[in-house]
Amino acid sequence: MVEVKICGLTTVEDAIRCIDAGTDAIGLNFWSGSPRFVDLSTAKEIVVAAGDHAQMVGVFVDAELEQIRQILSETGIAWAQLHGDEAPACVAELLPNAYKAIGVRDGSAVQLAQTFPGEHLLLDASVPGMPGGTGRTFDWAIAAEVAKERKLTLAGGLNPDNVSEAVRLVQPFRVDVASGVESSPGRKDPDLVRRFIEAAKS
Repeated sequence: MVEVKICGLTTVEDAIRCIDAGTDAIGLNFWSGSPRFVDLSTAKEIVVAAGDHAQMVGVFVDAELEQIRQILSETGIAWAQLHGDEAPACVAELLPNAYKAIGVRDGSAVQLAQTFPGEHLLLDASVPGMPGGTGRTFDWAIAAEVAKERKLTLAGGLNPDNVSEAVRLVQPFRVDVASGVESSPGRKDPDLVRRFIEAAKS
């Protein structure tokens, strides 16, 4: 069964509600340019509240390797999602618990994906100037190609109404949602979260 990651959480309360709804993973965004940015102290609180009920993923955009390592160490977050212009070598330094997020413009993303190491990979819609959380979809046929080779996390414009179809067409390892289950940036709507998880796993 496909896993679900709810990304861009900013409060302990939202994290607990997402876990109660059945999410498999939680994403915490450490890019200061995001409306879903979370500070270290809040991130620590969320990690403690989550315990071993959900995998914790730190989202980074062109951060220094040492900064990434320090944040992971201080917070207890297990995984790093690299969502900027990081090189394959940067991903390799953080393996095995790291993966690259690639913005998809066209079919060339399939070849680009092959240049990055690691078992996991994330595909998101490519929107100039925005590393993610755009609420836009892309051609899922491209994602389906990558999903044949890797443990793929599918992101980009997913919501409770389209995630079931996305899972059917792509057969990803995991689906990832931020804006598609929000009442406002960084605040999750419990009903949308529940509906999203139910639709993904159905």
